Amino acid sequence: MNFRRTHRLVAESKNDYATSQHFCELFAEDINSLYLLSFLLTADHDKAEQCFVAGLDDCVRDDSSVFGEWSHAWARRVIVRNAIRTLAPHVCSTPQGPAEFQAAGKANLARSKSEDAPFASVLALGDFERFVYVLSVLEKYSDEDCAAFLGISQQEVREGRVRALEQIVSSSREISVPRNDGLTAGTN
Repeated sequence: MNFRRTHRLVAESKNDYATSQHFCELFAEDINSLYLLSFLLTADHDKAEQCFVAGLDDCVRDDSSVFGEWSHAWARRVIVRNAIRTLAPHVCSTPQGPAEFQAAGKANLARSKSEDAPFASVLALGDFERFVYVLSVLEKYSDEDCAAFLGISQQEVREGRVRALEQIVSSSREISVPRNDGLTAGTN
């Protein structure tokens, strides 16, 4: 066995892993996307910041165990894991009907700031439905992956996604969008 060749292969394989510096650069370059993910999951700026910072810390500490090509996906998974740890979303034991969803959604919408308006319908979701929606619809995780993240069944993921979509549709009907078709009342 050629020692130089073996040493070179080991050095090259070490370069395939993400380093602490790589993760610091990744979080700096992708700060908006990673923070948005954290915020959509937590629906709270303070908790989102905590999850973001904890995610960076986790990635920097685990730098030798992640392939460089997977570093973006890994950073997002770590943010998700920290948000789950922070909020511990769980399935409601008694499913809410449309009236309860609307009441909860209105309360959450009232707490939303104007800069959060584009995400108001997502932020208005209950914790569990919001997590399922963000993970399965926005992040495009499979039902199997969502179930594993949340410690639930795939059926519960599907049911949570349906409830989330129903509430988003319901809340979007309540948001009045001004028409911009050039017509004003009383003109022909």
